Amino acid sequence: MNRVFVCSCFGVTEQQVKKHAEDGACTPRQIASACKAGTDCGSCVRRIQAILGRGACPRRELVEQGASALAELDEAA
Repeated sequence: MNRVFVCSCFGVTEQQVKKHAEDGACTPRQIASACKAGTDCGSCVRRIQAILGRGACPRRELVEQGASALAELDEAA
């Protein structure tokens, strides 16, 4: 398996970033909270932004439609 590392400081791969995005992380800060990528030297932040820009983020689609980014959580409460 060929692993493409996004964050060499913490050994985070592109697949891991995509998985966190699928799980709802829509910003580099949310990715950082999930796996620490982008929190040390910061050289991978632009790469994370590019990955997030290419991928589908369910919450981002809601926001673009005018809904709250926390709509799912608002409904559960």
